[in-house]
Amino acid sequence: MKVLLVEDELFLANLTIKQFKEYNINVINEYDGNVALARIENEYFDVVLLDIMLPGLDGFSILERVRAKGIETPIIITSAKSSVADKVKALDLGADDYLTKPFDFLEAYARIKTNVRRANNIQVETQNMLGEIIYDRNTLTLSNAKTSIKLTLTEYNLFEYLVTSMGMPISKEQIIDRIWGIDEDVSENQVEVYISYLRKKLKLLDANIVIKTQRQVGYFLEVTDV
Repeated sequence: MKVLLVEDELFLANLTIKQFKEYNINVINEYDGNVALARIENEYFDVVLLDIMLPGLDGFSILERVRAKGIETPIIITSAKSSVADKVKALDLGADDYLTKPFDFLEAYARIKTNVRRANNIQVETQNMLGEIIYDRNTLTLSNAKTSIKLTLTEYNLFEYLVTSMGMPISKEQIIDRIWGIDEDVSENQVEVYISYLRKKLKLLDANIVIKTQRQVGYFLEVTDV
């Protein structure tokens, strides 16, 4: 999971990053409001934790501009301001949730999961189908009428990303940014390794889905004729 933390208090930012790392959440911190706005507009994040009082551009202004552009990334306001008026303003501007600082990290983690799940319309027991293959986030499996294969979380996230980008090649750089986070030390060779893993598992299922390579562009999924 990739989270943008917009927080100008260095101690709190570092503490949040450290705490969330234990939950395998990749947290990227920005302290300047203008820079944060540009990243939200141009990069993919599963959720944004947004402070109100920031240098450059305040959190309310960021929220208002993001929603005005139709960007639906879940945004949780994190602020020391605890008045009802501030909470109502945040929600009216399009915030998905509001956490008063200092917040409990377990609660924050729970709210992040809830908002990401809501944004992705992921329901318990929900399955999706592509071609002859059923893919299930809850069990991290690919299955057909005959058998089922377990995926790792990284494999599943990569498969789902290919599904959501169906027919449109995605580059290795885009995959690294989406699956691991641009700040992680991940090589393009690692992307090739996981693509290979997925191809082998789809082959084991005798799936009518193939991962194709468009030279010097990227990878894409294609459903073949049965």
